Amino acid sequence: MNKIATIAAAAMLTLGSAAEAENNVNIGKSNITLKSDRMTPEALWAMGRIAGAEAAPNGKQIVYQVGYYSVQENRGHQVICTVGADGKNNRQLTTSAKSESDPAWIEGGQRIAYIADGQVWSMLPDGTDRRQLTHDKDGIEGFKFSPDGKKVILIKSLPYQDIIKKNPDDLPKASGRLVTDLNYRHWDHYVESISHPFVANVTADGISDQLTDLLKDEPYECPMAPFGGIEQLAWSADSKQIAYTCRKKTGVAYAISTDSDIYLYDLATGKTRNLCKPEDYKEPAIDPTHTMKDQAVNSPENLKNNPGYDTNPQFSPDGKYVAWQSMARNGYESDRNRLCVYNLATGEKKYVTESFDSNVDGFCWGADSKTLSFIGVWHACVNMYQTNLNGQVRQLTDDWADFVSIAPANNGGKLLAMRQSMSAPTDLYIVTPGKDTKKTKVAQITFENKHILDQLSLGKVQQRWVNTTDGKKELVWIMLPSDFDATKKYPTLLFCEGGPQSPVSQFWSYRWNIQIMAANGYVVVLPNRHGLPGFGSEWNEQVSGDWTGQCMDDYLSAIDDAAQNLPFVDKDRLGAVGASFGGFSVYYLAGHHNKRFKAFIAHDGAFNLESMYTDTEEAWFSNWEYDDAYWNKNRTARAKKTYDNSPHKFVDQWDTPILCIHGEKDYRINANQGMGAFNAARMRGIPAELLIFPDENHWVLKPQNGVLWQRTFFNWLDRWLKK
Repeated sequence: MNKIATIAAAAMLTLGSAAEAENNVNIGKSNITLKSDRMTPEALWAMGRIAGAEAAPNGKQIVYQVGYYSVQENRGHQVICTVGADGKNNRQLTTSAKSESDPAWIEGGQRIAYIADGQVWSMLPDGTDRRQLTHDKDGIEGFKFSPDGKKVILIKSLPYQDIIKKNPDDLPKASGRLVTDLNYRHWDHYVESISHPFVANVTADGISDQLTDLLKDEPYECPMAPFGGIEQLAWSADSKQIAYTCRKKTGVAYAISTDSDIYLYDLATGKTRNLCKPEDYKEPAIDPTHTMKDQAVNSPENLKNNPGYDTNPQFSPDGKYVAWQSMARNGYESDRNRLCVYNLATGEKKYVTESFDSNVDGFCWGADSKTLSFIGVWHACVNMYQTNLNGQVRQLTDDWADFVSIAPANNGGKLLAMRQSMSAPTDLYIVTPGKDTKKTKVAQITFENKHILDQLSLGKVQQRWVNTTDGKKELVWIMLPSDFDATKKYPTLLFCEGGPQSPVSQFWSYRWNIQIMAANGYVVVLPNRHGLPGFGSEWNEQVSGDWTGQCMDDYLSAIDDAAQNLPFVDKDRLGAVGASFGGFSVYYLAGHHNKRFKAFIAHDGAFNLESMYTDTEEAWFSNWEYDDAYWNKNRTARAKKTYDNSPHKFVDQWDTPILCIHGEKDYRINANQGMGAFNAARMRGIPAELLIFPDENHWVLKPQNGVLWQRTFFNWLDRWLKK
């Protein structure tokens, strides 16, 4: 429930018109004068969003992608930029009206490849001499050139009609879909196509149209939906092999399983072997209506066969190893993500981050093939770490921040990273590892939104450790209002996190933005309750099967601590807000808050868990979290507790105004959940509103919808908490 050259930023901003954009004028970062020093939805949408950075082979330049959005035009645009590794000579390379994205260095750093209008192109590092390399009728979605530059992996979508059958040819306008199995829709779309990786030769004239499908005649996807990209494939150092990620299952087996593996494809022979499982592996029988926690597929003996999520392979520079991120257990999407190193000569698998009791969120090899750097969350911050092949882990940074990507800077062991915090959107940094966190150097090299941030008054962040009802402590972030005055009292929001196992770290969001809450005069209480990573596996796993127990107590402990011990918190003007599991939390608290709160907002939350069990497209999630299908007569005590405590069974105790928000293309938590909660509130006579988005999924992605979301959000809170 657990990854944009501007055309016009907003009505209050002065930018070029869409007509000018169509004439290929130089569009990009604009000079913006804000009307206020407070964060607004329009200011958020005017910000550039950095992604996809890569260092040149000589380490002197960085190429990266920036997204800009137009509220007026209700669309976004991607551009490509470069910056020196010293932070100088920052320039935008692309100025076309069409998006250009996914930049990567090729030809030893002599050129930059990228995607434009569904094709692979290349250009010189100064943006000139653009050449179209592919002319594929279906379009290219991703690419990765081999180290020797002679071949390239191309990602394409193929028609897939195994589960949703093709309609008769004589009914071309029929809109019906005949569905024959599970996995007929995923995230926000019906599964009528799947991605496959192809290999093509690179010639003097571009990329050959003679393609070899690595998964020829296989009904599986690579990269994996819904969020997988080119990072799920890797070239060997000698350009002779490709490692790729795939979950080779369909139908019910796909819907209930998280078992993806790393496969090695040999270009000379066309043969594929599974690096995670022996050749004669046979999966134990699985009951699709019961949690896999206690099934044979997750027995100690079978865990040796990597039955969980295995993703994102990377070859070591010397070609001896493949490393990847690995979760141990099948059916558990929030299992601890470990770093696995596979010896290609011996077949030995070694987990080199066992001493780090949290997730490896991203990693890269060192040039020596003996060191791996990674990012992971600990105590609500995502910092940088290193491990050697013996599993000796050391911490590189200790910031109140989130490092959200890590890659080689190709310059003497330095690292290229993207970093953000609750007070700053993503920028690029060069990190020089030291012997300890104090000696590591972190240098910012882009300042994408400085011209906007310099005009804003931002809230300050504090950290508290709060006692929990089970005798432990939870870390709680406190965001203060932008105009904070310690002598005043402020309305206060409890932020309920989703996931349920996603960290409340130093994240920056363009919807759930904590600074815009501060700008609207709210104190925000953000607890790292039980069930979040970064505090050890026991803490992280506590929430599964106990959605309405300790984690709910932790929410109340955090807000009670703030109300009782922070003199600037107005205990008579408290609200609770959240999305996904956070939305579920709001629906549950609505029936159990004992008059604490004066307003609620739930976005894309689960309301009726019996309905949710069969509504969601990823059945493994509800199996693991609830233990059993609701119809199983012999269901576990935890399953009985889960269903008995579903929020919809406590509507008779609702007494507080509630705003329900949902996207109708949300197939993770279907829109009937939000509609049901709203309908129930109104039938009970409780003040309620429903903000429904017919064209949005589990997120809100369109600019005007995003602004509408923010305005509705704060109008509702102000109505009930600022009287």
